[in-house]
Amino acid sequence: MSNRVRVEIVGRNEFWRNAVFVEWEYQFPERKLEPDGAKFHLIEEDWLEDLRRVAAQCFSRALLAPQDPGRRHLFSRIFEG
Repeated sequence: MSNRVRVEIVGRNEFWRNAVFVEWEYQFPERKLEPDGAKFHLIEEDWLEDLRRVAAQCFSRALLAPQDPGRRHLFSRIFEG
């Protein structure tokens, strides 16, 4: 049985974030990123390193998403200012 994880793609801007999806589809057409809400996707755990490599090629990062997305939002607000 496969083990899936939630990831978040964070880019320099929206152009580069979208470029990650285009490049992923080009390099791995058989591997579909399943949307999980507005900002997250579900992937097979063993795809993570490939996704991180593709994201880096597009000036972006693929991060493991927390189980509780509100927690990340809280921490980003605390450490922003």
